[in-house]
Amino acid sequence: MNIEVVKSKIHRVKVTGADLNYIGSITIDEDLMDAANIIEGEKVHIVNINNGERLVTYAIRGERGSGEINLNGPAARKVAKGDIIIIISYASLEFEEAKSFKPWLVFPNEEDNSL
Repeated sequence: MNIEVVKSKIHRVKVTGADLNYIGSITIDEDLMDAANIIEGEKVHIVNINNGERLVTYAIRGERGSGEINLNGPAARKVAKGDIIIIISYASLEFEEAKSFKPWLVFPNEEDNSL
């Protein structure tokens, strides 16, 4: 039996932009992606602390060291610049493996999204 567990979490990061006219996804500073072990194209869940919105999209690399967190396409309607969000990815693991699995948890500086 497989179960889904939290694989990665970037906890409380500030949205730096929202681009409605982009195809879709969330752009994440590559340093944050590396720290959270999130790869480009990976499915992520977004939880908006400011308004309670939840959405699912995929990650794309932003400029390394930029602090960029940009919601693109329709997801841009669910956030505002300056909102605080949580970015979560999940993995499907065998039940016994899941018991001892340790997720990558990242707690950036909320002011500039730095590590």
